[in-house]
Amino acid sequence: MPFIQKKYYLILSDYVRSREVSMYRKQELGRCLQSLSPEEISSIHNEALQLLLDDKLAGDPSIVYKRSTTLLVELTTEVKNRSFPQQSSEETFNEMKELLFKSNRSTQLMKDKYENVLQHMDSGIALFDKEGLLTFVNLQMARILDIPRTTLIGCDVRGIVTHAALRKTTKRMIIGLFKQMIRQRSRYFELQDAGGRHLLVTVTYGDQLDGDYLISVKDVSEYKQIEQTAYQNDKLAMLGKIAAAIAHEIRNPLTSIRGFIQLLRPHLLALGKEEYARIILSEIDRANEIINEFLNSSKPSAPMMQLVSINSLLKEVILLTESEALMKGSVIGYEGSSDGLQVSIDMKQVKQVILNILKNALDAIVELGGEREGRIEVISRKEGRYAEITIRDNGKGMEKQTMNRLFDPFFTTKAEGTGLGLSVSYRIIRNHGGFIKVDSNSGEGTEFTIYLPMVR
Repeated sequence: MPFIQKKYYLILSDYVRSREVSMYRKQELGRCLQSLSPEEISSIHNEALQLLLDDKLAGDPSIVYKRSTTLLVELTTEVKNRSFPQQSSEETFNEMKELLFKSNRSTQLMKDKYENVLQHMDSGIALFDKEGLLTFVNLQMARILDIPRTTLIGCDVRGIVTHAALRKTTKRMIIGLFKQMIRQRSRYFELQDAGGRHLLVTVTYGDQLDGDYLISVKDVSEYKQIEQTAYQNDKLAMLGKIAAAIAHEIRNPLTSIRGFIQLLRPHLLALGKEEYARIILSEIDRANEIINEFLNSSKPSAPMMQLVSINSLLKEVILLTESEALMKGSVIGYEGSSDGLQVSIDMKQVKQVILNILKNALDAIVELGGEREGRIEVISRKEGRYAEITIRDNGKGMEKQTMNRLFDPFFTTKAEGTGLGLSVSYRIIRNHGGFIKVDSNSGEGTEFTIYLPMVR
């Protein structure tokens, strides 16, 4: 039997690839199959077909199915003519019909299985034929395009981009991708859609797929976030090395300069230039504050953990900020969790993070201006094993490009900012085993979400 299976596979492989299969080879295979039952022939055929479908070079599965069925008809006819030369044509037809029915049913089940796998892949799949018509599209691709799958089959690229249900942003993305495919003829493209998702597009061109074009689209946003986190950690690690050098090279000379200015202060006072001394000392102190903040951002002190109620912590921070908010024409609303959330944290450090985010929210509201009342909402709730703290404002918001660099050291949009506050906050929360997320739209406000692991 293994010999027959191998022989059957080789002939089937040549046949579906449109290679010439001589009558002699088919007759020889027919003689080998003569002693087998229809069920055994069907089994050999299905095993050979399965091996062929697993071979990526075999070509389009639908063509493989069609040509394999034609070969099976030819072989079964050869077997019947040799085994029962006197058998009536009606009997031969009925037996062949039954054999083909079983084979087609098995083939259809196999085809359905492969199609079901393609339909439920997490990548979007679209197959265009050599005429440029869409012959297959899976559910994930239809979700990415946000168009019913049944209305896409049979469309060309022009038909897709002019589809009534296609959003304008998606249309621009498809046109841009199509131009890149023609100009660059690269296999891989990275795109970012209007919703901020990072999409990896893989294209298999016609000369690699018997004239067809296969396009695969995968949402790699999570991988990008992991990559960004790793990149952020690398930058902070580098920042730590730079900080030690800055502390030695700048801090000590500043201390010496401050001491000499204090010694000279009586002489400046006698000359009526005491204001000079005050300004110099003030600027030296400001430089020292920046250096201290820089050192904290590169290596915050180890957290001094204590058990803290999230509700109590947030109420205390809001109390500290309320007066400043009222002066800036804003109100702070609080919605506490009823779950009694408790976390083990360094209260001083986490309070610094929340105060920093609240201060940024107030600044964003002031910068937006206008007649509307500024509002900051602080919400605490349980999210899995984390205590979730959300701080949402109706300030000026920010663009996606700004949001992507928000936690970078020294990146700031403020004229007098150091760009270290959020970098420090990021490191503090990470040292507590938590993480921060941010979402913002220009002109609509910003939402920071802090996640801290709860005490079990």
